[in-house]
Amino acid sequence: MARLTLVLTFLAASPLAAVAQDAAQKPASAPAVGVTPLTPGKPARAPYLTDAQAPDTVAILSAPPRGQSAAEAADKAAFNATRSLKGGPRWALATTDVADGASAILDDFACVIGQRIDQSRAPALMTLLERTRLDIARATRAPKMHYRRLRPFVGNDAEICVVRTSELDNAFSFPSSHATQAWTYAAIMAALMPEKATQFFVRARSYGESRIVCGLHWVSDIEAGRTAASAVYAALQGDPGFRADLEKARVELGKLVTSGGTAPDQAVCAREEAAAREPVL
Repeated sequence: MARLTLVLTFLAASPLAAVAQDAAQKPASAPAVGVTPLTPGKPARAPYLTDAQAPDTVAILSAPPRGQSAAEAADKAAFNATRSLKGGPRWALATTDVADGASAILDDFACVIGQRIDQSRAPALMTLLERTRLDIARATRAPKMHYRRLRPFVGNDAEICVVRTSELDNAFSFPSSHATQAWTYAAIMAALMPEKATQFFVRARSYGESRIVCGLHWVSDIEAGRTAASAVYAALQGDPGFRADLEKARVELGKLVTSGGTAPDQAVCAREEAAAREPVL
């Protein structure tokens, strides 16, 4: 019995045990934008834009940095530098952001809106975001498959804020789908609440930076995501269905905000404000 106790004590103190414990404390990566609906019970069946209307993001985006370029060096430097953020408040926010995923998008904007909005109370808004998600997925899928850029943690053992999986390893990096989604949704929310446009985009910027902090994307992936988002949102303005749904969501959101709701967690809001004041890059 004494020997068994000694063996168990040794295993608990071993590096393998430490790795296992660390992994147990990490969340899984956020659900993929292209396949995970915001409203699982009522997933959108079609995007707003047709194939002919959708922007060609492979043509729009510059190729990701390669070789020994200054941009490639900057990407690597940012990845290496942000590994030191583990254990701090910015790492905590990044972990929360990446774990939330698309389904928690209203919670991600709750501090800007000024209240938490249950998705079930905002069907028009969720329909708008859910259909737009399909346009975002198409806009990011093509360049991902065209360039097939590897994520920054592939091929090394550097710290990242989620559990490493083969699925995540094999998901291409350029552009960042989640950064594209955040920036597109910020544009939509800014159109619905223009008096808070600045705050929505600041939050979207820090959300994109969280992908860098977590070690899941290069800086240039995030920048490309913002460009792709701008192209998608501009194209959506020309679609009558999108404009009609945008107006429905505007009326709905106005009523929800006026009627009041649950206040967001002030500790979370303070953490978001701190991240906005001190960008990681």
